[in-house]
Amino acid sequence: MMEYDERAFFFACDGESLPGIVACPRAAPEAERETERETCIGVLIVVGGPQYRVGSHRQFVLLARTLAAEGIACMRFDYRGMGDASGEPRAFDAVEHDICAAIDAFFSEVPTLSGVMLWGLCDGASAAALYAGDDPRVVGLLLLNPWVHGEANEACVFLRYYYPQRLRSRAFWAKLLRGGIRPLHSLRGYWRTLRRARGAVQSVHRQALPERMLLALRMLALPWWVILSGKDYVAREFEQAAASPAWAELYPARIPYHVPDADHTFSSAASRRKVEEKTLQCVRALTRIVRLLDSV
Repeated sequence: MMEYDERAFFFACDGESLPGIVACPRAAPEAERETERETCIGVLIVVGGPQYRVGSHRQFVLLARTLAAEGIACMRFDYRGMGDASGEPRAFDAVEHDICAAIDAFFSEVPTLSGVMLWGLCDGASAAALYAGDDPRVVGLLLLNPWVHGEANEACVFLRYYYPQRLRSRAFWAKLLRGGIRPLHSLRGYWRTLRRARGAVQSVHRQALPERMLLALRMLALPWWVILSGKDYVAREFEQAAASPAWAELYPARIPYHVPDADHTFSSAASRRKVEEKTLQCVRALTRIVRLLDSV
């Protein structure tokens, strides 16, 4: 484990002021440094959902400090309109200027960076994937429970996971026997879900977001990894999209890393540690890949 420093600062994005926090390992004395410049990959955390730079249960704080203690610089920040940033809030697919400005600030704060890996959860993962191909400074992606929501896709997930789970639940049958459930109302809901699911049976790529995600990932000429929670419908929806014919050529070789007992935000200490360990593995693998490419 290495000693590290954390420093907070503000940076500009289209006339607004955004806060950033960098956790960075302390520089080794000059005598201990290698004469040849090392490959230095940093991790930029792209926040997902209505969150700010701390994350649910301080997830992003703990991740950044763990990475810094392992010798990897990490930055987290707020989008415009979120947390302590000025400006108006915006959708996850309209934050490309925020991410670009954050990368500018990251390189300014840590001049030894060779490139950055974007780390994103939920629609933060989707924002990272949609952005990555436009910036050569991005050398890799780590996507956690990526958001690829579509109405038909969601319906398929409910049919495959939600309804069978409900039917196996003792609480459901007890509530039904007590008269707490209206069978005809529930049945109508089931049929509505079934009709919505028909649109996803043959082709998920007709849905706007899955299509955009597929196109963005297909065009990437850089490594990317996926981490999925075992107890999360967003993860199941991504699996549903990735199982479609449209993703067939892209996804099979990329076996996702599953955390079976994890919820959407990996809130338990055990699942959080698994994410931290996998993140370290991915950054180290990415560093080896970048070094290899630089030597060619």
